[in-house]
Amino acid sequence: MQHSNIVGGSTAKRVINCPGSVALVNKMPPKPSNEHADRGTLLHDAIAAILEDQSVDVIGRTYEGQVLTQDLYDEKIMVALALLDEVDPDKRMEYEVETRVGFGDLLPGVFGSTDLVGRIGSRAVVLDWKFGDGVVVDAEDNDQLMFYAAACMRTPEAAWAFDGATEVELIIVQPPMLKRWVTTKERIKQFEQTLVQAVKAAQQPDAKLAVGDHCRWCAGKPICPKMTGAVDRALQVQLKEIDVDTLGRYLKNADLLEDWIKDLRGLALQLLEKNLPVPGYKLVQKQARRKWTDENKAKAALLDMGLKESVVVETSVMSPAQAEKALKKRWADLPEGLVKSESSGTTLASEDDPRPAVLQIGQQLTAALSKLQ
Repeated sequence: MQHSNIVGGSTAKRVINCPGSVALVNKMPPKPSNEHADRGTLLHDAIAAILEDQSVDVIGRTYEGQVLTQDLYDEKIMVALALLDEVDPDKRMEYEVETRVGFGDLLPGVFGSTDLVGRIGSRAVVLDWKFGDGVVVDAEDNDQLMFYAAACMRTPEAAWAFDGATEVELIIVQPPMLKRWVTTKERIKQFEQTLVQAVKAAQQPDAKLAVGDHCRWCAGKPICPKMTGAVDRALQVQLKEIDVDTLGRYLKNADLLEDWIKDLRGLALQLLEKNLPVPGYKLVQKQARRKWTDENKAKAALLDMGLKESVVVETSVMSPAQAEKALKKRWADLPEGLVKSESSGTTLASEDDPRPAVLQIGQQLTAALSKLQ
């Protein structure tokens, strides 16, 4: 997917906060892709294909060596589509996917691509898929979504969603989370003015540089005076004086630090599993996977519903997700009572994570019984 080299949806926050970063990033060589980015592209392409044609089969699709397996489909695509159903439960939304949007003569060369732009009643909708498992993304005052909304309003192919709309909803679908924020077209116009000012500032030779959380994904960090200055102060040594022997020692320290972080997380997880508090963190369930309550009953039910035995059973009974997909072609739903959802265990999460904390009943019960003995 092509992106503007001035500012796009994913870089809007950085450019607004640090206009000088535009020149720095354009000096850097193209950043190579990685397996996480390639998997994200694969999932974006797959869900766009499904929304354009619900009969399409995306299992087995590939992109740069990444393969869309059944498990990945169940974990990401199926969950994302279920969250979309929460946004549009009555299937009333008109929408377009993967629409290139820009600012025309207002900001020549500034453009991006919306994952989904739509309309439900009097509400315009801009939705972005996030398939990464790392940083949780919020929708409120999200610069990327406001960039897309503003660009949509100036792009004939997408402006229809905003014509006559009384409100705008910006949505992040990041399985298993759904983040929503309703705002106004006036707020989007305010953002557009801020963006225009930042782009103009970025064209000046003395464009401001500023350090902040917007630096996280900036490709210009290695040559940014603000960042290198911070490194110099932290290490109390000038970068130009570092020789290869010193660099090697630093790398060994980095390995130790990475191991320390891993052990630190493990210790926090162990404490929480023992029902001991860790301020700012909690124990949550990992994403639940659907399983048959009884494979023999499930097999019998699916065969009774007309599915062929060669389809239902290959080496074992097909998964609930596979069965659900096969039954959709027959306009049928999974029979009730055959499926259960089970988490594969617990994991560490910050206390602002939307998932509920796990109550360690077993630990508490054991502790209580020990006091009675």
